[in-house]
Amino acid sequence: MAQNNPRLGILLMIATTFVFAIMDAMSRYLASEYNVMMVMMIRYWFFAAFVIVLARVKYGSVRRVAQTRQPVLQFFRGVLLAVEILLTVQAFVYLGLIETHAIFASYPLMIAALSGPVLGESVGWRRWAAVGVGFIGMMIILQPGLRVFSPTALIPLSAALMFALYGLLTRYVARQDSANTSFFWTGIGGVVVMTLVGPLYWVPMTGQDWLMMAALSVASAFGHFLLIKCYEVAEASVVQPFAFLQLVFVSILGMTLFDETLRLSTALGAGVIVSAGIYTLWRARVSAASP
Repeated sequence: MAQNNPRLGILLMIATTFVFAIMDAMSRYLASEYNVMMVMMIRYWFFAAFVIVLARVKYGSVRRVAQTRQPVLQFFRGVLLAVEILLTVQAFVYLGLIETHAIFASYPLMIAALSGPVLGESVGWRRWAAVGVGFIGMMIILQPGLRVFSPTALIPLSAALMFALYGLLTRYVARQDSANTSFFWTGIGGVVVMTLVGPLYWVPMTGQDWLMMAALSVASAFGHFLLIKCYEVAEASVVQPFAFLQLVFVSILGMTLFDETLRLSTALGAGVIVSAGIYTLWRARVSAASP
């Protein structure tokens, strides 16, 4: 049953972002040792098992939760998220946790920019201005003209665009399906596409890395459970700004575990992007509250 406890919701969101940051660190390690396709396939096996068990335990029937009038779109959402995660994890290997998340933090601004053409929502000049400010933050991070632009920066940028589209499609399918149905199809769509591709890249894993893979899978299920509980006790507009704390957590992990460096331009650019993103979320809340 839905509650209204903003303080608990904020604490759950902070815990969720911390768990997700730990997952990112484990994914970065495993993807540097094994092909990312195989890592993602195993991760999605556990994730699909989690959504199936959740459907049986919490809602009584998998068939009941899976019922939808838009199966193609729901399946596409799951595939889109799987590809987005795959690109993000690959970016961890090429760019590191810090720069990947600094660029990925632009996805709320992409949602604001695309909500008009995709959902037909009205986007006012204030939110367009926030998108423009976020673009400036992106340029501060990438520094075109000041240093050689790395094509690998396009990987997290593409992932952010995919995640923004995933978020918009999630809002679109919510017009007919429940959140439980959408969450179920998120796991099913991803596990199907990963299982079709992943076996081609299978190699034996060491016992220690299997333990890491198991820990990653458990953390994934626990993180999504925390996120579900978070949205059960508080409104998304209240807790969503605290999701940006994941950038702080991954920065600490990147510097301590992987000897990454936090460049001044990355910190400044990420600060600009996060500020613009928080403003965009605030404007969306104000608009929703307006008659």
